[in-house]
Amino acid sequence: MVINVTVLDPAAEASGEKGTARARGRRFRVTGSTWWQPALVFVALVGLGYGIAGVFALQGRGFLWPYPHEVLYAAVAEPAAVVQIYPALLNSALVALTGLACAVVLGIGAATVMVQARWIERSFFPYAVILQCLPILAVAPLIGTIFGYNFAGKVVVTLLISLFPMIANTLFGLQAADRAQRELFQLQGASRLTTLVKLQFPAAMPSIFVGLRNAAGLSVIGAIVGDQLLGQGSPGLGTAITVFASRTQGPEAFASILIASLFGIAVFLVFGLLGRLAVGKWFDLG
Repeated sequence: MVINVTVLDPAAEASGEKGTARARGRRFRVTGSTWWQPALVFVALVGLGYGIAGVFALQGRGFLWPYPHEVLYAAVAEPAAVVQIYPALLNSALVALTGLACAVVLGIGAATVMVQARWIERSFFPYAVILQCLPILAVAPLIGTIFGYNFAGKVVVTLLISLFPMIANTLFGLQAADRAQRELFQLQGASRLTTLVKLQFPAAMPSIFVGLRNAAGLSVIGAIVGDQLLGQGSPGLGTAITVFASRTQGPEAFASILIASLFGIAVFLVFGLLGRLAVGKWFDLG
């Protein structure tokens, strides 16, 4: 937590130079550590996990909800689980990053086209919304038939799930360029391309990185869902989760889910960091 406090110069205030007083104000930063708050929630969640696992164990169904230490052991130390989970993680990561790259290119391209005229946006944006609402479970067989049930089909599923945030956020950012600056470009006779490159895209960068961060998290979900629905080619985390669950190997299944979640968080944080490095000096991405 950071609190900015500005103290005005009393002498400048007395002389009526309020603007100068603000410029000469001293800025203090008061910091307070809040690490203990998420740590406390984590401890509470672990305790809740042990409580639920105890209830299932008393019912003789401990495989449905294993103890947290069993999940951790399966994720990092159990040889039979590790040799399946981490190669599957690499396969899912490749699918997720490929689908994300396609979503970035297509999303920014589609938004760039739609921002050129209001009628183009009105004609095509509703279909982007429909794409976001597309039931992947229902269309997965069609995707598998057209693109195959292996790597290409999984990438298409990932693309469909992660595309909309890139379109919506990029379009919003391109339209958010200052109106007075757009009029100034028009008065100077700037071409549409010049306005797009030198005004709209710089103004849209914060929104683009927010969309990229959201799409990155969704790409991990898409890779796992595509792996579960299509189920051929190199097995990913979706296949690992399905196999462990079908064998009632609770700790291993939960370990796969844990690794998938940590990978999603890591991808989200990496792209959030890239966004702060790129535009954080003049815009707070949160």
